[in-house]
Amino acid sequence: MGGSTTGRQIRSGLAMAGCLALCACGSSPITSARVETAIASTFANLVHVQVSWLGLPPVPPSELAVKASCRKPGMDSTAGSHSGSGEWLCTLRWKGPERQSLRDNYDLFVTPDGCYTATAEGEGLAGPMLKALDGRDVRNLLYAFEGCFDTM
Repeated sequence: MGGSTTGRQIRSGLAMAGCLALCACGSSPITSARVETAIASTFANLVHVQVSWLGLPPVPPSELAVKASCRKPGMDSTAGSHSGSGEWLCTLRWKGPERQSLRDNYDLFVTPDGCYTATAEGEGLAGPMLKALDGRDVRNLLYAFEGCFDTM
């Protein structure tokens, strides 16, 4: 009879572990909408600071009209929502000097707690350093940056 009880305990334990695993597999709080909102806002604020560092006339973040479109690479775009931590690709469309339309692409790595690192793809943003109007070298805040968003 002892073997039977042990077998039931093992099966019961495995069933409990399976239930816990299924419960933990709910939808991710890291969604394309949250990633897009976070990176667009951070980018606009960084452009505002970058402009001042370069000695250019100030531009309020709201005038930049930054719109982000983000997706997880390798996922079918018709599959619906992109979600979860890991690699993301984002395209940012924004209004630059004289309201000209600009577009920049970023590779993101998003952690499960909603923090991310964004790195510009290609040479669209001129590399990690820029020249200010007075000739100083300044860090290009838009080349690589970090941010976080609420996952609740």
